[in-house]
Amino acid sequence: MIPFDLLSPETGHPLKADGAHALRDVETGARWPVIDGIPYLRTGRDSLVASVLQHLDAGREVEALVLLLADQDDWWTGPPADPEALRRLIRERQNATLRQAVDWLGWGRVGDYFVNRWTDPTFLAGLSLLEAHWNSPACAFELACGIGQYLRELKRHGVKVAGADVVFAKLWVARHWVVGKAAQLFCFDATSPHWPIPEAPVDLAICNDAFYFLDDKPCVLSCLRQTAGEEGWLAISHIHNSGRPGFSAGKAISAAEIEELFPDGLVYDDAELTRALVEARAPQPREPRELRGCEAFSVVAGPGMRPAPRRIVDGITLPPAEAALRLNPLYRPDDGAFAIRWPSERYEAEYASLATYPLHSEGPAAIAWAGKADAPEADRVRRREYVDLPERW
Repeated sequence: MIPFDLLSPETGHPLKADGAHALRDVETGARWPVIDGIPYLRTGRDSLVASVLQHLDAGREVEALVLLLADQDDWWTGPPADPEALRRLIRERQNATLRQAVDWLGWGRVGDYFVNRWTDPTFLAGLSLLEAHWNSPACAFELACGIGQYLRELKRHGVKVAGADVVFAKLWVARHWVVGKAAQLFCFDATSPHWPIPEAPVDLAICNDAFYFLDDKPCVLSCLRQTAGEEGWLAISHIHNSGRPGFSAGKAISAAEIEELFPDGLVYDDAELTRALVEARAPQPREPRELRGCEAFSVVAGPGMRPAPRRIVDGITLPPAEAALRLNPLYRPDDGAFAIRWPSERYEAEYASLATYPLHSEGPAAIAWAGKADAPEADRVRRREYVDLPERW
């Protein structure tokens, strides 16, 4: 675990432990709640913070957790979570599956994306970006880490990991279903007056499929660069292109803005990264002006990045040798074969044309996985016809 020393997102003062369930600003005395080792450091949530601390101080951790699990980001348009479903999730978290957790949290179509994230083409593009410039980082930080899919892959390849997200429930799911206790996790707003982690440089700072949501992108990017330090690098994938309307509710940016934000960067078409993984080759960066028609950009930057992409044949894009693979769960029986059954029409519209797995499979026979890039089954793993999912998926 990376030993980050946290600062108050309001004042920038150091935070110190105040019992088992809180942090305290050493100068102002302001307190912030901590549950399951995850500090809640969102600004503009004063009444929520006060209520959660009141429950925690009185020993009512379940009620405090229900409040935090119901908290959402400003982009959320779905109904509020059902408190009774949240209490059931808390009671049954030791045995519940990830799919049950997502359902009880009331995440709807967002939950479809999370439970199928391991096979979607944007996730694979992010892995390809990392592997193409991989330099064996010792520690990594991910902004907007969601439920921790990238953190899981990094951790299992020997990297110490930390992640942050604006939604506490996503981090809590990451803790219990995806990355366990090995990751340091904290909840804060990327546009807080003070980042809680500015003085903790890491080898690699990443942000996947989320940068386009952020309001003050230059400020957030500056914080990410500071977190990466003078010897680290950045990997930012799936930044939606404002020149090509798509499915995102975020604030997409143009090729010209990419060039301005990343003068030191190598820029990729996100779809090119996905293709490179399937074809086991090095992806080809392009000039931003050549990518005005792409759906999304991906970028590496910073002094510590590998200056030229390498061929994608092993490493973080493939699971470790001990992984227990299973047939992509989107496959369902269909007249003796297995065909894709999409979780929703929206999911199909967004991903069907980019999916790396074939529409039909001979499954469900397990394949012997040796964790080797040149093994006969490696191509099926790169395509995510077979996938390495968490134990309680």
